[in-house]
Amino acid sequence: MHLDLEFPVVSTSTINVDHGYHLYAGLSHVLATVHSENGIAVHPITGRQVGDRMLQLMPWSCVRIRTPQERIGDLVGLAGKTVAIGDRQVRLGVPKVQGLEPATALRSRLVTIKGFMDAESFAQAVRRQLDALEISERVILTIGKRRTIKIRDKEVVGFEVILEGLTAEESIVLQEQGLGGRRHMGCGVFVAAKSEVRV
Repeated sequence: MHLDLEFPVVSTSTINVDHGYHLYAGLSHVLATVHSENGIAVHPITGRQVGDRMLQLMPWSCVRIRTPQERIGDLVGLAGKTVAIGDRQVRLGVPKVQGLEPATALRSRLVTIKGFMDAESFAQAVRRQLDALEISERVILTIGKRRTIKIRDKEVVGFEVILEGLTAEESIVLQEQGLGGRRHMGCGVFVAAKSEVRV
């Protein structure tokens, strides 16, 4: 069973919208076991876009880590720590534990699948991964905006993915397993589509 640990972010600074790699690096520096993945995924931080690809951290901004239940005790050690995100620093508060809730529609802001950079072939690759997870062909797949994530000096291409018409069981499977790679950098992590209004 997987859960989300939500750490409040104590900061009023701005960070880059494309912060997945830097957040993962910062968390790994503070807690080395984060680096070993072990099935965890790190959500992109939510905030308010303020232009120039920057994100203003808000009172509701949080660092959210999706993790197998047995790893919670280890990850709670991040509470109270200061984490570097590129050249900015944020302090993490005491986390809340949130169970995964089934939703008929799920969205991931960015899914990356190695070798697939155009929408058509990417959609086919996503469908193959859905088949491997035994997700019904009746589920509606929408490929959204083309997006990139910067990892060191390389830009990796991916796309927004929306899935509709999921059963409760399929929804939980997708939230636990994700799609594509780099889940520890915020890619391929799915949330209920309706909750993604803040960025």
